[in-house]
Amino acid sequence: MFLLLLLFVLIAVITAVGLAGYGSRTLADRRARHTGTPGALRGLAALAGAGACALYAWGLLGVCGAVMVAEDGGTDSAPPQSCRTTGWWERHQRGIEITGHTVTYVPLGFVCETSDGGSYDTGDVPGYVNPAVLALALTAAGCAIGAGYVSELRARAQVRGGGAG
Repeated sequence: MFLLLLLFVLIAVITAVGLAGYGSRTLADRRARHTGTPGALRGLAALAGAGACALYAWGLLGVCGAVMVAEDGGTDSAPPQSCRTTGWWERHQRGIEITGHTVTYVPLGFVCETSDGGSYDTGDVPGYVNPAVLALALTAAGCAIGAGYVSELRARAQVRGGGAG
């Protein structure tokens, strides 16, 4: 599980770097190529997507740390140390034990499962990561859709103008 998470971190970082490069180049070249609004929207979409990928990778690093500690084994490994959040000892004294853990990818988090059928997030992913990733991803999607819409409107106007004259 840990190595798979590290692979996801690597993929997210490479994607973020690629999108940042594409977005920066698109914004820098938009004046030379006279792309105007669609070029700017495409560049902004790529930069917002790069930010979303980078933040997701940051959150995945927190999950990697929690998984690494939880799967460590050895002395004092039950319950997993990642699941020993505030109040876990009180739950243990009431007979509610920690039975396992899972990783959730959307929203990103490390979740501990209890014997009473409940679960709780440990907070290993900073609280700002999931809302910021959602906001940046929606911004990227909105900018990309807007760029396509503006390009379509320009193409239709060009066809109307060329056919009438």
